[in-house]
Amino acid sequence: MYTFLQLVTTISGIHWAPRSAPLPGGRAQDAPPSGRSPLPLVADSGAGGRLRGVPCGAVTLVAGFGPSELLSSVSLRPAEMPKVKSGAIGRRRERQEQRREVKSAGGLMFNTGIGQHILKNPLVVNSIIDKAALRPTDVVLEVGPGTGNMTIKLLEKAKKVVACELDPRLVAELHKRVQGTSLASKLQVMVGDVLKTDLPFFDACVANLPYQISSPFVFKLLLHRPFFRCAILMFQREFALRLVAKPGDKLYCRLSINTQLLARVDHLMKVGKNNFRPPPKVESSVVRIEPKNPPPPINFQEWDGLVRITFVRKNKTLSAAFKSSAVQQLLEKNYRIHCSVHNTIIPDDFSIADKIQQILTNTGFSDKRARSMDIDDFIRLLHGFNAEGIHFS
Repeated sequence: MYTFLQLVTTISGIHWAPRSAPLPGGRAQDAPPSGRSPLPLVADSGAGGRLRGVPCGAVTLVAGFGPSELLSSVSLRPAEMPKVKSGAIGRRRERQEQRREVKSAGGLMFNTGIGQHILKNPLVVNSIIDKAALRPTDVVLEVGPGTGNMTIKLLEKAKKVVACELDPRLVAELHKRVQGTSLASKLQVMVGDVLKTDLPFFDACVANLPYQISSPFVFKLLLHRPFFRCAILMFQREFALRLVAKPGDKLYCRLSINTQLLARVDHLMKVGKNNFRPPPKVESSVVRIEPKNPPPPINFQEWDGLVRITFVRKNKTLSAAFKSSAVQQLLEKNYRIHCSVHNTIIPDDFSIADKIQQILTNTGFSDKRARSMDIDDFIRLLHGFNAEGIHFS
């Protein structure tokens, strides 16, 4: 029969030691309390030297205690588990996901820093091409072809596809996909930055472009000549909603009114982040843009100069917006140039602030706010300023 302490010794690896035996570290044991057994029991600090639920080396057990005394003398501190930082777990998962993406992409590592998020869902690809309503005689400009998932579908529908790609690795992948097929002769690839490239003639544009160049690319398209029929473009969701925002909407801004001056803009569909490889951090939307042909008879630089001033603080009245000293100095300079060119004499007591206020009052926009003004309102206001010799460019 095992005694209680022998049983504890067998199960937990606690070793008996004579009274004179030193503790771990070379220190002799203290004498046991009066009336107790002279044989002390030391909890071993090795891997097996602990009771269930008790950290190694946490207590010193003294022989002669009863079961209840023995257990009451044991510190029941929970064993501390090693801490793992959540950031490390996230980075590990991200690396695993990147390895899977690289493997599925044939060994290509996508550079998300320049907006490389490849559209992988064939249903979304087909839907975008359907919205473009391509004709067999069309020349299509594709910006950001990636690995060619959409390019192949476009080549099957159109007469020719001009693909503009910045990354030479993806250009090689694109050529590889059409090599040896009847589609190869219909593909032309332009390597470089689309914002710095002279765009060729095209009938339609389809683009899954990097979101950081969305705004400059839209206006490069809208100012392109000759006119194209339509553009089906993938944008970040918030940018797309700003494009289609109407007067009074929270997202209504300079981008909204400038785009809608030159084109008809429609929101077509939402695209979730999981439809891309690798997935971006934001949701996306597809937008259709149709240039107005002919365009409105307005100098766009003049127009944009006016809109820029009024939308700096779109919730202010126009009367308050035009009281900025920087704005008044710019307009007075432009006014004096205009008068000089047209041999107009400027009175000695001329005040640009008074003239601006007079124009705002006469046109009825003194108390209006940019957030609630539509295109027709801004056209009337611009004509009112120009009629008095004040220009914005």
